[in-house]
Amino acid sequence: MALCVSKKKGTAKIPVDQVRFIENYGLDGDAHAGNWHRQVSLLSYQTREEFKQEGALVEDGAFGENMLVSGIDFTKLTVGTRIQIGEVLLELTQIGKSCHHHCAIYHQVGHCIMPTHGVFARVLLGGMVHVHDKIKVIENHDERFRVAVVTLSDKASQGLREDLSGPYIQDYLTKHGYLVTSLQVLPDEQKIIEKELINLSDRCQNDLIITTGGTGLSVRDVTPEATRAIATKNVPGISEALRYESMKYTPRAMLSRGVSVIRNQTLIVNLPGSLKAVKESLDIIESSLKHGLNILKDREHECGRHD
Repeated sequence: MALCVSKKKGTAKIPVDQVRFIENYGLDGDAHAGNWHRQVSLLSYQTREEFKQEGALVEDGAFGENMLVSGIDFTKLTVGTRIQIGEVLLELTQIGKSCHHHCAIYHQVGHCIMPTHGVFARVLLGGMVHVHDKIKVIENHDERFRVAVVTLSDKASQGLREDLSGPYIQDYLTKHGYLVTSLQVLPDEQKIIEKELINLSDRCQNDLIITTGGTGLSVRDVTPEATRAIATKNVPGISEALRYESMKYTPRAMLSRGVSVIRNQTLIVNLPGSLKAVKESLDIIESSLKHGLNILKDREHECGRHD
């Protein structure tokens, strides 16, 4: 029903008749395009029309949506579902969002629909899309475990140090049959880490989150505190095994404070920051990791059985 772009983030988007979708980037000329998991935002036309009945003066693009679509309730789809528009192929990556600052629409009517009804996607195949193009929903049949990788480092987040550990984790898990959905670097700020872990668990529906960094004894090392703060269950054995086995390589492993937890249906494991420690840690836990995830996702039941 509408295609919208904006040159600047935090502003309403402007309707256009057609736009080019660029593979692994987003909409040509849109401020939210880039190498991340929220390249395209989508909103149900019917939901927007219901919202207008409450007295809100909203036009196409007012919620920052790139695509206003009729006939699809995106909130009933799962992350990983694909959306085809002609030659263009999108993959849903996130359901809903967290509002950091209340927009003008929120102040106008008291609430906003994007946090609960907005969805986001990445562009798998690019091409031109026009207003009134037909859209096809393709169910997700990929059974690989979805994994988000997060590096916690003030220096790396500022571009002062190259992140070697995050890309290594991504390559390692991909080779072992996982689907890595995102790779990002965040500063050592507890509230920022907490919000992103919640987002990657609840809205991006990842099965596993691997963090690297921020597990030491310095004042800025707050990854374990952030991880525990958003947990629903503790899984101490993983981190206990990491410290025990890592002690065979260096006695300094006892200083690592990393934790392992579950948030709802997502397993979160803290790894140390150094590349050497990451390599050792992944080799230690990989053999048991998939079994644990199968138990968590109710695909296996007998924990005591060894095949």
